[in-house]
Amino acid sequence: MAQAPDAARPMQLAHAGDMPGRHRLSAEDIQAFTDARVAALHAGLKLTPDQEKLWPPVEDAMRNLAKVRRDQREARRGRDHDPVTEAAPDAIRARADALAARSDALRKLADASQPLYATLDPAQKQRAAMLSRPMRAGHHPGQHRHHRDD
Repeated sequence: MAQAPDAARPMQLAHAGDMPGRHRLSAEDIQAFTDARVAALHAGLKLTPDQEKLWPPVEDAMRNLAKVRRDQREARRGRDHDPVTEAAPDAIRARADALAARSDALRKLADASQPLYATLDPAQKQRAAMLSRPMRAGHHPGQHRHHRDD
């Protein structure tokens, strides 16, 4: 049976972590996955002793990015998501602030990675690309993302 759209339902901005029926990972789970991803990248790169000296800032930046994402997820959980009382401009502004914070953390990761990346051989670069995919923003295991260029 077809149903008419609910005209009384206000527009909502949805976040992947807020979808009904999704399992929410505990803070300990998220920290364990972050530790595992950092360790996997580090082990997979098989750094030389000279390269190893360049690793700590990369790890710090990776952990900072994970912390920004974790903090944002917690903030979303703590907010009242009543679409009637939350004005669209306020929701858009909050999203812009979150994107700016993530942008800053990503830029710090890029800056911290540059010296190490410049020393990697082609095989290390290949492994880095493969191992860093799960750390890309918004990626969840088993989820395929589609990007539009428009």
